[in-house]
Order: sequence, then C-alpha cells, then structure tokens
Amino acid sequence: MENEELIKLCTEKAQSWLTPAYDAETQAEVKQILENPDKTALIDAFYKDLEFGTGGLRGIMGAGSNRMNIYTVGAATQGLANYLNKNFAGRDSISVVVGHDCRNNSRKFAEISADIFSANGIKVYLFDDMRPTPEVSFAIRHLGCQSGINITASHNPREYNGYKAYWDDGAQVLAPHDKGIIDEVNKVKVGDIKFQGNKDLIQIIGKDIDDVYLEKVHGISIDPEVIKRQKDLKIVYTPLHGTGMMLIPQSLKLWGFENVHCVPEQMVKSGDFPTVVSPNPENAEALTMAINLAKSIDADIVMASDPDADRVGMACKDDKGEWVLINGNQTCLIFLYYIIKNRIAMGKMKGNEFIVKTIVTTEVIRKVAEKNNIKMMDCYTGFKWIAREIRLREGKEQYIGGGEESYGFLAEDFVRDKDAVSACSLLAEICAWAKDQGKTLYDILMEVYLEYGFSKEVTVNVVKPGKSGADEIKAMMDNFRACPPKELGGSEIVLIKDYKTLKATDNQGNVTDLDMPETSNVLQYFTADGTKVSVRPSGTEPKIKFYVEVKGEMGCPKCYARETNAALEKVEAVKKSLGI
Repeated sequence: MENEELIKLCTEKAQSWLTPAYDAETQAEVKQILENPDKTALIDAFYKDLEFGTGGLRGIMGAGSNRMNIYTVGAATQGLANYLNKNFAGRDSISVVVGHDCRNNSRKFAEISADIFSANGIKVYLFDDMRPTPEVSFAIRHLGCQSGINITASHNPREYNGYKAYWDDGAQVLAPHDKGIIDEVNKVKVGDIKFQGNKDLIQIIGKDIDDVYLEKVHGISIDPEVIKRQKDLKIVYTPLHGTGMMLIPQSLKLWGFENVHCVPEQMVKSGDFPTVVSPNPENAEALTMAINLAKSIDADIVMASDPDADRVGMACKDDKGEWVLINGNQTCLIFLYYIIKNRIAMGKMKGNEFIVKTIVTTEVIRKVAEKNNIKMMDCYTGFKWIAREIRLREGKEQYIGGGEESYGFLAEDFVRDKDAVSACSLLAEICAWAKDQGKTLYDILMEVYLEYGFSKEVTVNVVKPGKSGADEIKAMMDNFRACPPKELGGSEIVLIKDYKTLKATDNQGNVTDLDMPETSNVLQYFTADGTKVSVRPSGTEPKIKFYVEVKGEMGCPKCYARETNAALEKVEAVKKSLGI
C-alpha cells in the first residue's frame, strides 16, 4: 500500500516547483509528474533533496529535488562559491576550474556553474569542450586554483549526471572542507542562486592545458627504449563515446606508439552511448566492439576508458590465443608489479617510495610490496583517499603508484584522481616490455601469480533502487552488524573489521582500534583460509556491494584455469553463507 503521507509531502514539494522561480520547461515536467496516477516517479523525484555528499552530486537527470537539473547543480555551485568566499576571505582573487564530460546536459551544467562562480566574484577557467577528469585535477594544480568542479557521472548509465568537487590540491574535497561545503549547499534556496554570470571573469582554456598535461604524462614513462623497439605494438582503443578521445590517442602517439586503432563507431561524442548498454569498462559488453576489431587485425592489446576517462578496462590474449578481460584487481596488480620491478631494474629507486591501494583491493599487492621492501598504505574506497596519502607524504616520500579494484589507477603525483590517460599510456609500455621478451600481458599476469600467490576477486552488486531500496540496504548493513556470520564458505571468520566503529574484533573476542582518518560504513570479514569479504553500500549508485577475494595456489601457468574454477566454486559458497 502506498504511503499516503509520503505522497502528500512529495506533492507539496513538487507544487513549490510550479512557481516563477523555476523555468517553464521545469514546471511543465513537474506538472506531468504530478498528473501521473502512478506516484512512483513523484516519490523518486521529490522524496528527498539530492544530497551534496563528500564527493559532490550524482543522480538521474530530470525535474525534482532528487534529480540532476540546473537548480540542484545551481545550488551546489552557489554553496561551493559561498564556502570559497568565506574560506579564502582576504585573498586578492579566488579561482576555479570547470570541466565536463560527454553526457547530455554536461556542457549546459558546466556553463551555468561557470556563470554562478563568476557572479560570486570568482575567476573561472572553463574548458572549451569535454575533457578527462584527471586533466581537470591537473589544471587546478597547474593554474594555482583554490577549487574546481567536473560535471560527470563517470561510468554510470546514460540517464545519470553528476558533479565532482575538488580542492586546491586537485583532489576531491575531504574534511574539514567537505562538511563545510555541504553545510553551505544545504543553506541555499532557489532564490539565492546567482545565475547571471560575469563574462569578464570566465576564461576559456583548452589546448594550452592539454599540451602541458600530455608532456607531464609522457614524463612517467619508465623505459622509453623498449617502446622504440616495439613502436609497432598493435593497440585497439575505445573511449566509449567519452572524453578519452580528446587525449588518449594523442598520448599514445607522444609516447611513440605508431599502430593505434580506435573503434570508429565509439569515437563519436555522445551522451546517449548508442553502441553500449552501459558505458562502463568493467562490463564485458562494453568492450565487445573493441575486441571484435582486435580479432580482425590480430591486435596485441585492447584498452577502453570510461566516459570521463578516469577508469581503464583492458583485454588481452590468453595462452590459447583467446581474448580475455583483465579485471580491476589484476590491472592494479600488473601496473604496480611493472613499476616496482622496472624502477628497481633501472636503478630508479631511492628508498623512500610508497604505493597505495584501497581496503577492498586484492591483498596480493601487499605481498608484492613486502617482498620488494616498498611501503604500502591501505585506504578507503575512492581516489580522494589515495590523494590524501600522497598529500600527507609530499616532499618526504615518493609516490610511485596506486589504484583500486574498480579499474582506477594513478601512476603520477601531479594529478590527484585516477587517470586513464596515463594508465593507457603506461599499459601500452608494459605490453611493449612483455612483447620485447616474447611474452604477452597475460604471461606477465601468470608470472605475478606464480611469484606472489593466486587470488580470485569477484564483486557482487545487489541493486536496490529508490527509497524502498535505500531502506533495504540500511537494513542489510544493520543485520550484518547485529548478527555477523561465523563462517564463510566453510572457513571460520577469524577477524571482523567494522569501519563504522573503527574496531577490529578477532575470533577470541580481542578488540583493537583501526587507524583510519574517519569512520565509513564498511564491514570486512577475514577467514582462516585467507578469504576476505568487504561489504559496503555504494556511494554513487543504489546498490550494496560485496567484494569477495579467495586464495589459491598456482604451481604453473597452466594451473590458472583450474585454480580459477576452484576459486569461483568457493566464491559461490561464500555468497551462500552471506545469503546473496
């Protein structure tokens, strides 16, 4: 039965959008929602305000307080502008970078945001067209800005858009600024938004930043000589209709790769993403066209970036010549293995290097770090936390790489968000290095497993849309805390980490503190046989995520298939234990 009180509340809220403060187009859409006998759309659009979280905004586009539109984006920008003017009061000038991706309304939201910043006396550097997220991060640092935003919903489905807020270090905002900005955004009423911009304070940027950024990215190449020898490496690349097309082919060319084949149908800028179900390189379907092209030309590697070009997906040929996908954990592992191994081989290590991974990313990386005497830090999911580790050690220790299981990697410290531009370029170098030894990327992955141990990681997404879904997800987390499982897949749980309480409890009842910068709604279970399960609600989508990692032993490269199958059976047993 529908909640009459909720419908009444949403109806009143929707009717407040039928005033002259909102434009005719918005009012017409709200009227349509109100007149619909099915009240699901009304509730979803108005049951809450789209929250400006610690990373910004993300939501479905459309009219309503819980939707991405010029008013929710406007309120976010006005609130951020208010916070900047308070926080940097007394400065001669305050400046921001505004970027955007390929999505529908992204340019519109970016231009409106630029107008609002400028109307509040803030200098704006507005990109002339879509650009990768990492370039926005770079531009903030390069131009000495105090903040910046990028209009993007990353790899979300086509109906979404979003708003990422950055601070002066080029990283997404963290405490205390995140809470300060949220407080200011929450105070903003529609009449407070200054939509009339000051064009004198808006400067268009583009190729000038591209050139500097690409040159810096080229500087992270570890072994340029191997590229010279393998410049004909056959690369297939797709931007999935997004921002990667602006810079990744250029970057590969600058690094010296002369045989790059872009998927033509997906080199078309489009927020409708017409050739894929979802523009997410984590999904096998998104790489279908690229793999088909690779088969037709017998390519060495397939790489794909998501719409805002911060994530990279890849595929390569296995030992039977079949194309297989490399998952995010394997991607991160291969990158860090190559960086560490080759920096050591070329005498580039000074002894103060460190790497970073997120708590849900494969533990094999820890073994690579330990065996090579490299310091490794664990942090929360999200690149703002990796950026925090870089900032804390700036000038004292050298960051050489970090990543997360969700296909994000950062090889440099002059950007403070994950970067598919540098990742694609470095991936090509790794493939060139492998080919120089008569090997493939797959062979390199097998070598890593043989030396450091095998693991299989599977992420299970349980999608729960709308208000009812949000309530279900909360209930699931509450239940896991109230009634924690005793075993997973037949193996006893020996340690539980609860990042909401920052406590770790072993199977003897001993409790220790977790050293983390703040609390987070994440639970982790570790079993006697080395299985690790992490549970967390997504911060950007209506789902709860289960990250399962199980261990195995590989005696030879030919054992990989057998170990993978055994691991997948174990994953199913773990899922059954969790009731998912």
